[in-house]
Amino acid sequence: MNLSNKLAAEFIGTFWLVLGGCGSAVLAAAFPGVGIGLLGVSLAFGLTVVTMAYAIGHISGCHLNPAISVGLVVGGRFPASELVPYIVAQVLGAILAAFLLYYIASGQAGFVLSASGLAVNGFGDLSPGKYSMMAGLVTEVVMTAIFLFVIMGSTDKRGIGSHAGLAIGLALTLIHLISIPVTNTSVNPARSTGPALALLMGGYDQALNQLWLFWVAPIVGAIIGALAYKAVGGKEA
Repeated sequence: MNLSNKLAAEFIGTFWLVLGGCGSAVLAAAFPGVGIGLLGVSLAFGLTVVTMAYAIGHISGCHLNPAISVGLVVGGRFPASELVPYIVAQVLGAILAAFLLYYIASGQAGFVLSASGLAVNGFGDLSPGKYSMMAGLVTEVVMTAIFLFVIMGSTDKRGIGSHAGLAIGLALTLIHLISIPVTNTSVNPARSTGPALALLMGGYDQALNQLWLFWVAPIVGAIIGALAYKAVGGKEA
């Protein structure tokens, strides 16, 4: 598969992850009478990964996440030469999805954008549970490390590869169930970047000012997860 096909797949896949995951939080989580709540949003993020894993996994590997791409390079599963193009495609897909979500949400009568709107990630005042920066940092590092560990294990040629997409999607669902109250769950720098930039449309820059944490922590966590799996799993045949 040539690189342009891979990048197109990553762009579309990350677009779907942000539109489906953040869209469920913005449009459906608290909808009167049928609000899906934390459980529904967590499941929505997992479903975006499951659906795209089977749709584009054979094209690009379905990373949808700069931290995962970095972790897979460290884990020896992905060529470093393709890392930057993958990250660019992922971030652009996330940005398009976030601005589209803003456009859709603003079509509701009485819509008011807030500093914590569009399912942005954050700590302190932007944290759903008002958790501290250090709590957010530790959470994002640990959650991403486990996520990368699951990804490497479930896609190991010695494992049950046909079910990898399901395992990865369920892992992301569980991660959201744990960490939405803390940071609104990132574990994905692209997913954090799109909504943070879209909020600038309303003049809110708080999420953008905190964005550094949602790049640093997931990437550090992914590296830890990759090294942990290499240590535990040994070399593939």
